[in-house]
Amino acid sequence: MIFNLYPSVVLTKATARWLTILTFCGLQGCFSPMALDHAVIEYDKATADILSKQLLLNIARSHQHQPMHFTGVSNIAATFNFQFNAGATPAFTGETGSLLTPVFGGTISENPTISIVPIEGEEFTRRLLTPFQENKLTMLLRQGADVDLILRLLAGELRIYDNGRSGIYLNKPGDAEGYRLFRQAVLHLSSIQDRHKLFVEPLMFEQHWTLPAGSLTAEQVAALQKEFKVEYQAERKEVTLSKRVTGHILLTNYDPTMLSNEERIRLNEEADKGAVNDVSVDIRPGYPGGEWPIHGVFRLRSFHNVLNFIGQSIGDDPEYTVAKHPQTPNVSENPVNTMALLVSDDESAAADTSVQFGDWHYALKAETGYQWNREGFRLLCQIFQMTMTDLAQQGAPIITIAK
Repeated sequence: MIFNLYPSVVLTKATARWLTILTFCGLQGCFSPMALDHAVIEYDKATADILSKQLLLNIARSHQHQPMHFTGVSNIAATFNFQFNAGATPAFTGETGSLLTPVFGGTISENPTISIVPIEGEEFTRRLLTPFQENKLTMLLRQGADVDLILRLLAGELRIYDNGRSGIYLNKPGDAEGYRLFRQAVLHLSSIQDRHKLFVEPLMFEQHWTLPAGSLTAEQVAALQKEFKVEYQAERKEVTLSKRVTGHILLTNYDPTMLSNEERIRLNEEADKGAVNDVSVDIRPGYPGGEWPIHGVFRLRSFHNVLNFIGQSIGDDPEYTVAKHPQTPNVSENPVNTMALLVSDDESAAADTSVQFGDWHYALKAETGYQWNREGFRLLCQIFQMTMTDLAQQGAPIITIAK
């Protein structure tokens, strides 16, 4: 390049050509990452918004006694085309006619191809209708979520065992006595959690088996040593096998490791007798929250029943205020609704997310002072992700940029 150190800069035609090429390359390199960044963020926002509206839509369907249905975005292929024009023209001012001014132009076009797949079939329907198991509840609780919010969403009933007698208390407003005690029980657990004394731990214990030494060959003993601790009792001619076992999850107000090995085995055997969607709870006297001892199980429901519970609570089976148990200390939150929705004949301007189904608009009600509804809806989205299967991919690249 040739520069003239005078007040005005004079460029030769060769210099202008090189500047044009450099600028062209620089603009391409600049716009490609910008387009990619914009595409990824905007498509992410769009798919998250779709998920939120689909959940609201299916709650609306449940409210109006219509069948649920889900649709997912399985693939996004966004192709970006960049076209640049570059040239030079004589300047209108200057001491000589050789002064050139570069001229640039260009266009950017986006051609997205979005694959939309109905989420249906036997596998997804089975996941939708199958009750959740204890590991799903544990996963959410270990994220730090409120135990009362999770149980009000996921648990369909509480079964209390007291001296061999069983009482079933439904998380259903229509069952006045059962609903009252269920709400009081989960609120009591929340008060223990607020004091950081709620344990959500699996039962760990040592399991032992005794076999006659003569019944095992040397090869069998060697194979057992890979999985068990093997001890030979010479005086009794017996072989003792020991193994550390991880049992069922237990909600307690004490550390389960402080129990004897035999007590942990007993609690685990008791949990074995329950259903696969049962979560055991054991609140004992002498520990925080022990003023009201609770021993039993929470029976979890399916995601279909979770949405149906929320939908029916809008009109057919509304929730109502339940005061805490007399033995429960003060708690910070005890909202009437598990998830409060605003239903109106016109779209609410204050709603973050809303959908229309039939003649009604449904939106998450904005509560003042706390984020109970927002947290509940976030948990609902996470629970749905646990329910979904992998959507069929079309084999196209996620995002391609053509220059």
